[in-house]
Amino acid sequence: MHQISELSQFSIEEITKVEGAAGLNVFLESGRVKKVEFAIKEFKRFYTHAMEGKPIAAIPQLLARICGTCSNAHLVASIEAVEKTLGIVPSEQTMILRTLTYHGLIIRDHALHLYLFCLPDIFGKDSLLGFDESDPVEHQLLHDAFAVKASGNHLAIAVAGRSVHAPLPMPGGFAKIPDKKAVAEVILELENIRPAVLRLIRVFTDDPSSLVRESNSAALRNSKFSYLEGDLWDMHGFVVDEAGYRDHLEHVVLPYSQASAYTFDGETYRVGALARLNINASGLHPRTKHDAEEALRLFPSNNIFHNNLAQAIEILHSVDESIDLLKQKMFVPEPLQKLVPKSGVGVGLVEAPRGALYHKLEVNEKGIVERGEVVVPTGQNQIAIELDLIQFINNHLDMEEEDMKLECEKIIRAYDPCMSCGAHFLELKVSRDGKPLKKIIPKKKRTTSKKTSHHHPA
Repeated sequence: MHQISELSQFSIEEITKVEGAAGLNVFLESGRVKKVEFAIKEFKRFYTHAMEGKPIAAIPQLLARICGTCSNAHLVASIEAVEKTLGIVPSEQTMILRTLTYHGLIIRDHALHLYLFCLPDIFGKDSLLGFDESDPVEHQLLHDAFAVKASGNHLAIAVAGRSVHAPLPMPGGFAKIPDKKAVAEVILELENIRPAVLRLIRVFTDDPSSLVRESNSAALRNSKFSYLEGDLWDMHGFVVDEAGYRDHLEHVVLPYSQASAYTFDGETYRVGALARLNINASGLHPRTKHDAEEALRLFPSNNIFHNNLAQAIEILHSVDESIDLLKQKMFVPEPLQKLVPKSGVGVGLVEAPRGALYHKLEVNEKGIVERGEVVVPTGQNQIAIELDLIQFINNHLDMEEEDMKLECEKIIRAYDPCMSCGAHFLELKVSRDGKPLKKIIPKKKRTTSKKTSHHHPA
């Protein structure tokens, strides 16, 4: 075994427990890390070009295929962009059904990340299947994993038709409403898995893992905790509406990566569950705030491992709000609003499981898409991931090689990256490079948006 400081090169050929594959190159000079290249190596799939020339009605289901795990996030963002382009205002029932569809996504997707990808690290296992059935704690968590994840699937199926690539949500409404029997079954299932979610929150509250680096955050903020509605806030209290978000993002070309990176008004920033709780924890469901009170005292936080805890809290919020909505609302058939072709520009901005997701459409008078853009969370987090790795490696140059590999994986896993959306991880190479380093984090003066506020979010 070797310490990192003694090596000229080391690599991780394959990493498990993330969505996709990528590479990491670390350059050292005079015993210090000077540059990290987190390279998403999946080939670009050109969805933004594929949408050109397509009728606007076809875009949501096309863009949902960007990702197999968070497809419903792309679906909803794209539907919103279509509606904004054509001037369609969804009904109250449609927004409730979309919210429930989204809660199913959050529960399922966060459960996949926390139980299958992160818990093995905490318990020193290679995978969840290595948990000891004779150990009461591990036995319980193993069964919790499948129960919680299944509840998210069943919620999405009942409301949206499928848990991935849902067929029922459409621009202007839903093709079908959930039946009463399915609703009753989902309510019971959500109530039954709630204690499991509280156990999960306890596990990540007690997790001592820590990497603290000061960073800005960006997330939607509303009077209630919403993944679908609100303005975009950062940690300085700066506010921009959905349509103006892209104006504050600077595209950073990384020649070593197939994915794009971004800065927010010249600053690196984080998006995702940690950002959402940093900015909008006060809007969480009252029952969630009561039962997760101890965990919520840790926010706002700059510890990237608290992104895992934030996801666990978000599962509880999605369970609690879904129970309320399903119990209180009576769903009735509604006709789909017609899509009348016209020229226009529309933006859909939602909070995907991994952070702010932006879809933009430019459409001609025949309803044909001329241009489009998609900005995904993993690309927005890319530079922050690199800076976290630089800090950690520089502070642990005496660490043994295999331990360093594992810790780098844990840091990247904490962001819950989805390289399928970004353009998959981890082949890690370290070499010494005496050449001058290029600055990859541009700085620019903050510009003024249409809506601003100087108050820090509560």
